[in-house]
Amino acid sequence: MDSKHRCVELNDGHVIPVLGFGTYASETVPKRMITDCTKLAIDAGFRHIDAAYLYQNEEEVGLAIQSKIADGTVKREDIFLTSKLWSTCHRQELVQPSLERSLKKLNLDYVDLYLIHFPVSLRPGDEMYPTDEHGKLILDTVDLCATWEVMEECKDAGLAKSIGVSNFNRRQLEIILNKPGLKYKPVCNQVECHPYLNQSKLLSFCKSKDIVLVAYGALGTQRYKHCVDKNTPVLLDDPVLCDMAKKHKKTPALIALRYQLQRGIVVLAKSFTEHRIKENMQVFEFQLPTEDMKVLDGLNRNLRYFAGFISDFRE
Repeated sequence: MDSKHRCVELNDGHVIPVLGFGTYASETVPKRMITDCTKLAIDAGFRHIDAAYLYQNEEEVGLAIQSKIADGTVKREDIFLTSKLWSTCHRQELVQPSLERSLKKLNLDYVDLYLIHFPVSLRPGDEMYPTDEHGKLILDTVDLCATWEVMEECKDAGLAKSIGVSNFNRRQLEIILNKPGLKYKPVCNQVECHPYLNQSKLLSFCKSKDIVLVAYGALGTQRYKHCVDKNTPVLLDDPVLCDMAKKHKKTPALIALRYQLQRGIVVLAKSFTEHRIKENMQVFEFQLPTEDMKVLDGLNRNLRYFAGFISDFRE
């Protein structure tokens, strides 16, 4: 990894860039835009790219990475690429084939990080969200410790450099951490995290176990119709955040991103606008004083933007 890009060490010895580019987009965003914006992000200096099988964008992300390797902007080892195991593939026999399918779409030999995307198992099959005749999700009964064993095998096989989890709460993390014969701890837990949901208790627990917290939804949300309540407040319009942005002569988005970095959180920034993609790299150009961090801590209201499927199965 290029030393000029700020990284933190993971518990398996690999390093992860602290600022990542998120690639999830609603179905209204043209696929080509995913490729174009990922290329723009790499050009702007992003080296950490976050994708997932669920996002149905791995081919587009892979095209962007291959393009930037081909034109000499980066080498493969400069890029930190994350993908994720979806909930319909938790059964042991489905884990490695799912990762191999992602690698084929990405046109890569390995991912830098492979995550269990969500701690709830769904019925295997072609449907992302299998439902019964009443519209209820059809769950699958899988021991996630068994899933984790195959994740460990994928790491040993070199298909993933590091392995972790996403959307896990403390209890679910402890199930993996207390697994008899555990070979590798999760290196990270990727969760929704922003000033309105600062995850302070989960962050403290993860730090105590040497697990990095990775924040998605760090700028609030782009209000995806399937999972976001339209009545929720817009984070980047928050008057406290906006006043602080004026004080520092930065955008509210940069304040929200900087807040996470100073808490020791790896943060994903997502934008499909060229000037904002470039602007987000300015997060390294300033610091927030302790009193500002305390003010931002005070914005927490345990507000989740990503409701629906995720909140249905949370404690």
